[in-house]
Amino acid sequence: MENPLTLTQENLSIISDRIPCPKYDRAKLSMGLVHIGVGGFHRAHQAYYTHQLIEKFNGSDWGICGVGLRKADQKIHDVLQKQNGLYTLIVKHPDGTIAPQVMGSIIDFQLAVNSPSSVILRLASEETKIVSLTITEGGYNFKPSSGEFDFANPDIQHELEHPDDPKTVYGFLTASLKKRRDAGLRAFTVLSCDNIQHNGDMAREMLLAFAQAQDRELAKWIEEEVCFPNSMVDRITPVTTQADIDYLENTYQIKDEWPVTCEPFIQWVIEDKFSNGRPEFEKVGVQFVPDVKPYEKMKLRLLNAGHSVLGILGAIHGYPTINACIEDHTFRTFLRAFMDREATPTLDELQGIDLAAYKDSLQERFANPNIKDSVSRICSESSAKLPKFLIETLNENLSSNGSIQFAALVIAAWCYYSDKGVDRNGDALEIIDVMEGELHQAAVQTKEDPLSFIKLKSIFGDLSGNQRFAQVYTFLIQTIYREGGVINLMQNMLNSGFENRDKN
Repeated sequence: MENPLTLTQENLSIISDRIPCPKYDRAKLSMGLVHIGVGGFHRAHQAYYTHQLIEKFNGSDWGICGVGLRKADQKIHDVLQKQNGLYTLIVKHPDGTIAPQVMGSIIDFQLAVNSPSSVILRLASEETKIVSLTITEGGYNFKPSSGEFDFANPDIQHELEHPDDPKTVYGFLTASLKKRRDAGLRAFTVLSCDNIQHNGDMAREMLLAFAQAQDRELAKWIEEEVCFPNSMVDRITPVTTQADIDYLENTYQIKDEWPVTCEPFIQWVIEDKFSNGRPEFEKVGVQFVPDVKPYEKMKLRLLNAGHSVLGILGAIHGYPTINACIEDHTFRTFLRAFMDREATPTLDELQGIDLAAYKDSLQERFANPNIKDSVSRICSESSAKLPKFLIETLNENLSSNGSIQFAALVIAAWCYYSDKGVDRNGDALEIIDVMEGELHQAAVQTKEDPLSFIKLKSIFGDLSGNQRFAQVYTFLIQTIYREGGVINLMQNMLNSGFENRDKN
């Protein structure tokens, strides 16, 4: 076997004989887009759409400069610098087809912790028209229970005192917008691509809260000049494994230190509201709409919540991947019952969407045997996800006297997961959550106080004070602790036995 070729611009002409590669001249691209938070999802989604636009429609003004805000971004920074921003996107189809393709839309990457001033200058450059974000739910720095900006964050306190030494996304955005204002330049658009309902509105509210505390005149300018379109994004993108890296090397003799894998499905719906021009993404399948909120609510409450339903319950049951969960008849039926009975009644009117077909497609996507999305990835940072994905739906159903049993079981299972840290077989769970310690401390008191976990107000608000929910949850948590699992409860719910108990 010949020696593998490192994925670099220099080797691209040879690699292009093996798999599809960019045909455009990357040296001639302008960096109209700056993206903060370059992870697997960004590279499978926004950077993919941008690559398609440049390749097919000469979108040369929209090359991407990636930015990492955290020390943890050092690895992706180093890999992309070594590979000239190039990486392989490996699309895995349900029928077993695997389609790798080299993406070329990322043409620079800057690490903010190493050089904050250079990142500020890039954001402030006239060339930059859009700053997009995938910083996870936790990166928005709001209190889950109230939605208010968290000024207690030490990095935020530092930035308010030292505006020229930013640490968070808010410090970098305000520092660069101030430079643009002072130079007489138009503001850039802030485009959130995170799984937060009304993500653009959230980005706007949080940035203005920070800016008002730092510089009221600047805050007023931001309020008047910066657009924050809401958007809905969708593409399942599991964590890259060593097997993915080895696949490229063994099959194509290409050495890519950090490829990305994804499913074939992709969707992006954006509110058409921009400060300073935008790419013609509609040419490559992006939907621009006047109001994205009904679509994002649909996705958050069906796909994202559905993932968490399978993830939390599957973790306790001992399933390693989402497709393993959906292959189990009880899990698959439970998921559909949750979507039909609890999520769907809370959705708004959706133009042009067949909800039954959409839910069918979700089950098919979750079952893709080639994706093997890990349960631990889906469960990661549940403290940031579940308040938006699941608890808002639960609260609406409590207000309307709708079904709550399926969501309540997931929360009870999350308590057990946070307390025990093992599945039903006694194998340790990989728990990744910034609030892991607080969740464990609240959960570990469950035997003395069945409601201890849901008394964590930063996550659950006043949920423990709702008598109906407290009764349902208490029964569920006591049963899970007694049985050490959830499968019997799931089956009982599907047989309507528990629903009758709740109504009584």
